[in-house]
Amino acid sequence: MELSNYFKSIIDQDRCAIVICNVEHEIIYMNPAAISRYQNRGGATLIGHSLLDCHNVSSQEQIKKVTLWFSDKEEHNIVHTFYNEKENKDVYMVALRDETKKLIGYYEKHEYRNKDTEELYQLS
Repeated sequence: MELSNYFKSIIDQDRCAIVICNVEHEIIYMNPAAISRYQNRGGATLIGHSLLDCHNVSSQEQIKKVTLWFSDKEEHNIVHTFYNEKENKDVYMVALRDETKKLIGYYEKHEYRNKDTEELYQLS
């Protein structure tokens, strides 16, 4: 069974911005939430460009350091990179690996800490 459509759908339905990069730091995919969140920086036009160009020098160095750490051991897969107090969320870099455990890229994961106030099972 081909799972890629299922995986893409999971990413596309996520309310959090997901930006996927290859090991050369090229943005290869942005889910709709990311395109919307980063619209003021170019939105979908960022795809195909370097993620490093979207960050200051200090952040660029940190991103490179984390990707080297990911490459060092296959057990190195997630790093807490930031807490955004204004949005009450933690941000992580997560390694992406192929079936041989080789690093093929990474993505940024946002975890919001605010309680969801939507009604349970609201279907209308």
